[in-house]
Amino acid sequence: MADTPEQAPERGIDQSDVLEKYKAAGAIADQAMDVLGKAAYAGMAVRTMCQLGDAVITKTAAGVYSKARTDTGEKLEKGVSFPTCVCINNCASHFCPIETDPEADTVLSGGDIITVQLGAHIDGYSAMASQTLVVKESKEAQEPPVATGRKADVITAAYTAAEAVLRLMRPGKSNEEVSEMIGRIAKMYGVEPLEGTLSHQMKRYVIDGSKVIMNKQTLEARADKWEFEAYEVYNLDIVMSTGEGKAIERNTRETVYKRQVDVDYKLKLKTSRQVFSEINKAYPALPFTLRALSDPKRSRMAMTEMVKHMLVVPYPVLYEKDDAIVARCSVTVLVTPNQTSVVNKKSMPAVDCKISIEDEEVKALLATSMDKKKKKKKKKKATMEVDGEAMES
Repeated sequence: MADTPEQAPERGIDQSDVLEKYKAAGAIADQAMDVLGKAAYAGMAVRTMCQLGDAVITKTAAGVYSKARTDTGEKLEKGVSFPTCVCINNCASHFCPIETDPEADTVLSGGDIITVQLGAHIDGYSAMASQTLVVKESKEAQEPPVATGRKADVITAAYTAAEAVLRLMRPGKSNEEVSEMIGRIAKMYGVEPLEGTLSHQMKRYVIDGSKVIMNKQTLEARADKWEFEAYEVYNLDIVMSTGEGKAIERNTRETVYKRQVDVDYKLKLKTSRQVFSEINKAYPALPFTLRALSDPKRSRMAMTEMVKHMLVVPYPVLYEKDDAIVARCSVTVLVTPNQTSVVNKKSMPAVDCKISIEDEEVKALLATSMDKKKKKKKKKKATMEVDGEAMES
């Protein structure tokens, strides 16, 4: 495989080839999201949608950078950097059932609010994306119904917060300012930021770096304060809820895991060793789903020993209270000295929200550009000599 983060020298978006890989990964994530948007209709199985998203990413990635090679002459690794997850209404994250799960036959209903999480990468440079969709009433329907009431409020809050904080993600601003703005906008729409949601700095083969932005800071959970710097990459993840803003595990078993690269342990069970060997070869650094392994049922049994000894960490399926609605907007953000940009789309579904922003400071922030205006240099007046006299031009 290509160099791991420990082996390869660190390179960032100040290098043009790295920048282009992030952009290419973002385009792949967008393509998968577009396909899933068309597939989000009543009667569609969630499991089928998850498979479809990963298949689109894998196929599309295979068609780019096909002749590119690493410094050691190997083909670039490309494909899924986060398995497609589809969460319905009050489900907050990581719902990606496999065939043997009790929830394997879960289907969408018209008017459901779903959040889709996925990620694509080129050479370890990931574009993470999450969008909120409204489920169409039928396969034949051209457009989904317009979200109204509390559904409209929570969706608008998530996307408005994303737009606002993107304008704060620039050198010199802090993560605490971002967290404060998320909470400020949530209050305007009468919703709650979901506790426990983190936006991470990202690097090559790393989607959960140590610099984090908390969706909601509490007395019990606070992040160390730091400032944004030029040439950094982040996965901005905004999650809002009409409930209490607290999500918990229920009886749904996790199917998404990530290898802990800094942990080693000699597994006792033969099955566990075999599955672990497959993970190390195919998914040594980025998250994977049991469905992507050769035998998902056997792999699930092996995960028990691996999780116990922290060789892998699970991504739990979390839920808000039953009558709550969760909305999500997640984009991959590139911070440069003169510009903050995103590599994937932020497509808010059609809503009829009756709440308007009255806070003048927030309105002014939303009206600003994400580009830093360059100071114009004053032009020196040119002079020319005509018949011995100096004239200004």
